[in-house]
Amino acid sequence: MMGELKFFLDLQIQQTEEVIKIHQQKYVKELIRKFGIENSHAISSPMVVDKKLTSDEDGKPVDETTYREMIRSLLYLTSSRPDIMFSVCVCARYQSSPKESHMTAVKRILRYLIGTSKLYLWYPMECHFNLIGYSNADYAGCSVDIKSKSGVAAFVGPCILTWGSKKQNSVALSTAEAEYIAAGLVCTQLLWLKQQLRDYDILTKPLARE
Repeated sequence: MMGELKFFLDLQIQQTEEVIKIHQQKYVKELIRKFGIENSHAISSPMVVDKKLTSDEDGKPVDETTYREMIRSLLYLTSSRPDIMFSVCVCARYQSSPKESHMTAVKRILRYLIGTSKLYLWYPMECHFNLIGYSNADYAGCSVDIKSKSGVAAFVGPCILTWGSKKQNSVALSTAEAEYIAAGLVCTQLLWLKQQLRDYDILTKPLARE
């Protein structure tokens, strides 16, 4: 017998007549306990904003297996936590030769999660279906190859549906070029969402209500 969906692939779902909430609070607590930082103090941001992470070739190496396991676990968490997407993707670049500075950055993300484990995605019953996209670019943000990074988020009404952070494929020659590349990325997401809504007749027919 099928019941109300409450748990699916480490995603916790809470449903009422007014709203659906999706979070991974249980998964976050398991991560914090698994990597031994449950007694650490929570911090207010997942990344140091005034210091860029580099390859740190002269730094002290750390265990690659542990580092990769931490990155893999955090990448899975980004399915419900867009606020850590950028930080996790930056740390993921250094899995081939992680150093202490990279491990410190990853543990900072985990410490941020200590104080934000109750955050959730929010999908209200009553909302409009306007497609809204946001994009931003970190011009020449990668210290290794001077490539820029794109960050995008696409909403249907007040509800975030897709998000991402990635290094751009080519070297942007100006801030404007980097921003245009990021804008193009979010536009592809919006076009995809528009087609999905059309396929479901959401843009052409009112939703059925009991």
